[in-house]
Amino acid sequence: MTLDNVSTILNDGIQAIIITSLPSVGIGLVVGLIIALFQAVTQIQEQTLTFVPKMVAVFLILAATFPWMAGMIIDMTTNLWLQIPVYSR
Repeated sequence: MTLDNVSTILNDGIQAIIITSLPSVGIGLVVGLIIALFQAVTQIQEQTLTFVPKMVAVFLILAATFPWMAGMIIDMTTNLWLQIPVYSR
């Protein structure tokens, strides 16, 4: 296995992690921003007000995008398993 192969595998893995985590992180960011604006306008400084809606939103987006995320990770893993003979040379 050459350094180029290792670099390609790591690059593909990092890209898969970033792409699959993007929807949940993005929704968490948007919901957090909306709640922060709401807290600034109403001057309510309750800690659970920020945590619970973000948790629910991230859970819902994970439930909605899980088949896509699992398919992407399974495709990457299958590709790695199929490439073992090539990498072992």
